[in-house]
Amino acid sequence: MKILIFAHRLEIGGTQTNAIELAAALRDFHGHEVVLFATPGPMAKLVEEKGIRFLPAPHDFGGHPSFSRMRALRDVVRRERPDLLHVWDWWQCLDAYYAVYLPMRVPMVVTDMMMSLTRVLPKELPTTFGTPEVLDQAKAAGRRQVELLLPPVDIHLNAPDAVDPLPFRERYGVKDGDITLVTVSRLADSMKAESLVRTVHAVRKLGRELPLRFVIVGDGAIRQKLEQLADQVNMELGRSSIVLAGELLDPRPAYAAADIVIGMGGSALRGMAFGKSVIIVGEEGFSSPLTPETAESFYYKGIYGLGNGSHSIERLVADIRGFSEHPAQRLVLGQFSRQFVVRHFSLEVVCAKLERFCHRAARQVPKLHVVMTDGLRTAAVCLRERKFLPHGHVLGRRIRARRVKV
Repeated sequence: MKILIFAHRLEIGGTQTNAIELAAALRDFHGHEVVLFATPGPMAKLVEEKGIRFLPAPHDFGGHPSFSRMRALRDVVRRERPDLLHVWDWWQCLDAYYAVYLPMRVPMVVTDMMMSLTRVLPKELPTTFGTPEVLDQAKAAGRRQVELLLPPVDIHLNAPDAVDPLPFRERYGVKDGDITLVTVSRLADSMKAESLVRTVHAVRKLGRELPLRFVIVGDGAIRQKLEQLADQVNMELGRSSIVLAGELLDPRPAYAAADIVIGMGGSALRGMAFGKSVIIVGEEGFSSPLTPETAESFYYKGIYGLGNGSHSIERLVADIRGFSEHPAQRLVLGQFSRQFVVRHFSLEVVCAKLERFCHRAARQVPKLHVVMTDGLRTAAVCLRERKFLPHGHVLGRRIRARRVKV
């Protein structure tokens, strides 16, 4: 089967990594021909390393549907004649639905990794969701062609002995005896900023009594703000306790060098795959370590959380202190973290489920009246919720704050 994968800009990020690794796995494990269509970016290097044929898409300039991308996608589909179109994210879904699925009736699957049900997605379209909780929301809302697609982790490339941590520790001045906290994250206002700032303040509070070194790997809009805050904290503590390492196309050395990983989503999962104890953060003051007691909840709801609205850092301070003062506990929970990822999130297991779902979808010829009705409903939701604005404008503020019912 020939699968055309339509992804977003190839920025450094978890969803882009998921799309690329699953594309390669569909080819390598199941023998499918895969082609990736996306806007070029730094992650194109990973696409090249995986040997995936890449077709550049035009920039969307932040608006959806993007008519330039719709035209380009339609041209690519006519040339490539795929058996199935696999689309990542709701904003690509808008482009593909009206450019290809409706007029050309090419079978299509959409993957949505948001933490709540996205109303704008067409209801009859075969769709995968990233957590059991959102999958249950989709089923309760009457969506029938749905499947769970957990964030995949390559457990062989991300493993305790996969890379040597020493060069990373030397490059960023991590000394023997330091307790190294690592976050790998986009430095973005949406979803990420609060937990990053809270962690810096937690290090500020604990840094006078514990030899903490917090290394932030990533780049984005709030980097300057974090640098200014880091400079203040480093000056107060009299040492380089906060280090901004910038973007790394391959962040595995950072995970390998960590004593404690702090993060959410795929970043936290990769830290777990390295056998690290992990503190999962979210928004509204949320933080919690992954333990045998919390693991079931994180599996169901996703590797993320919403707190009670408090901006107190005391919970996070207690989590960091507990791991810092009990290295034996870190080791035991790190082993548990690795087992948790291997059991649920391994690339091979996740890809096998996606492959079966794609096969079913490829055999379906969408009925025109169903596609048109669904398209009208989606257009109405877009207009009502102003989804034609840049995708972060409304969704980034609303989607996490409520549980929606369609």
